[in-house]
Amino acid sequence: MHSEQASVGLRLAAWGGLLFLHFPILIIFLYAFNTEDAAFSFPPTGFTLKWFAVAFARTDVLDAIKLSLQVACLATLIALVLGTLASAALYRRSFFGKEAISLMLILPIALPGIITGIALLSAFKTLGMEPGVFTIVVGHATFCVVIVYNNVIARLRRTSHSLIEASMDLGADGWQTFRYIILPNLGSALLAGGMLAFALSFDEIIVTTFTAGHERTLPIWLLNQLSRPRDVPVTNVVAMLVMLVTMLPILGAYYLTRGGDSVAGSGK
Repeated sequence: MHSEQASVGLRLAAWGGLLFLHFPILIIFLYAFNTEDAAFSFPPTGFTLKWFAVAFARTDVLDAIKLSLQVACLATLIALVLGTLASAALYRRSFFGKEAISLMLILPIALPGIITGIALLSAFKTLGMEPGVFTIVVGHATFCVVIVYNNVIARLRRTSHSLIEASMDLGADGWQTFRYIILPNLGSALLAGGMLAFALSFDEIIVTTFTAGHERTLPIWLLNQLSRPRDVPVTNVVAMLVMLVTMLPILGAYYLTRGGDSVAGSGK
């Protein structure tokens, strides 16, 4: 009896915590469909889809979405290449300084974003590089690499090395072993890492603020909208879009990796 009561209590506590965390998000979703007259009142008194048409008719919104998608795709691509290569190198070989290199790879995800942003801005200024799309991509790639690295190296640790040895014994060269043995085993880890990296890059704002210059990604556009109360309905629609674009890849990555122990990547 006591164990059943404890179980019910834990479930209620868990659902209460989830409601507390997601209630503000639900409010944003609700207000994205709100009528103009009730933009600042609760509960909403009407339902409309016109704000979606208004939002997607604005060139500043479309430009910000395009830039965020471009940056997220490029940062994810860089992270997939560098993160996979780094994990393969550190997994297969033991050498002096290996742990230090591993720490350096993981450090950007643990540092506060403002520290990373200031460091990147100082480095770009020292190199004489003006902030722009390239600097945003490099800034996002610094923490996206960690996401891919964590997922891939965790999958490599769970992959039996005997499969690689058997492939080589049967006459396969290094590329064939990678193509037919290693890559299929890494497929879901790479996909999950890429989806997480894309989601984190798409809604990143702190590092972007220091590296964007005059460019405006979607999160920066949303930040600027805080000083424009007349645009609240449009802002709610765009905020809902950002949440959907970031939430769906994270959920997909969770389902892809939920069967494996110690597959990391959600630390930021």
